[in-house]
Amino acid sequence: MDVDTRLLRYFQAVAEEGSVTKAAARLYISQPALTKQIRQLEEQLGAALFERSKAGMALTGPGAALAESIGPVLDAWDRAERAVRAAAATSSKVLRVGFLASAANEKTQAITAAFRERRADWRVELRQASWGAPTAALASGEVEAAFMRLPFPDQDAFHLLELLTEPRCVAMAANHPLARRDALVFADLLDEPFIAAPAATGAFRDHWIGAESRGGRPVKVGAVTEHPDDWLTAIANGDGIALAPASAARYYARPDIAYRDLDGVAPSTVALAWPKSTPPTPALADFITAASEMADRRLPQCAPVRRVRE
Repeated sequence: MDVDTRLLRYFQAVAEEGSVTKAAARLYISQPALTKQIRQLEEQLGAALFERSKAGMALTGPGAALAESIGPVLDAWDRAERAVRAAAATSSKVLRVGFLASAANEKTQAITAAFRERRADWRVELRQASWGAPTAALASGEVEAAFMRLPFPDQDAFHLLELLTEPRCVAMAANHPLARRDALVFADLLDEPFIAAPAATGAFRDHWIGAESRGGRPVKVGAVTEHPDDWLTAIANGDGIALAPASAARYYARPDIAYRDLDGVAPSTVALAWPKSTPPTPALADFITAASEMADRRLPQCAPVRRVRE
């Protein structure tokens, strides 16, 4: 009997979380869809894998047996999938690199150029990740490395090469009352609704709502977004304000959005990340070397934006 590895991963998530709700958030799927997939796996195996109750999902005897043996199976498949992807990349001479939003800012082109000096017949293909699942392509091997904003989910599973640090600023609708000021402190923002990443992204979301500077004060969430275009639209519509890297004022300049310098929050760091689980391919090793040559440069504050007149 053949079983879809996706079903096994769904089972593993529920077994580890002990809850369909938590597992669904971790997997970025709906609870009904996850429940349906678990039942499908049980039907294929001919055994109940969980005892369901208000307290959560407890493993049955057969479920415990599957949980004990599933890890090596999925690890072996992951290694095989990565090996195939690496071989395909070598054959096509394409290095696939993921990124969030503006990637490594102006460094992206410089790193790519330095890589091409080492491998003139290769090209770098950049693939954008969503804020809701920033490491999905890295985990699956779809990309070999990615430009990431720290912190991000499962960060400890990856090698990190820090490339640049830049201040965080605040983005808001151009007609927002606070946009009349040239600079703000984070305490000015505590009562404002924020545009946030999905809750499942954990420390990543916390960083971009300034959780570390709130003194335990809860955030008001005006909207949840996963992509830059949706994020910009929510800000411009007045659904909330948002913390942003200072470079957003250059990359995402719009007449209906104002960016202001902000004190009271730590800066943002961009790093190149690649998995600890497998050694880098020769091409990726050259890319890492190219990136290291461009590392460690601080970027300026937000570019000033014209004030909105009263």
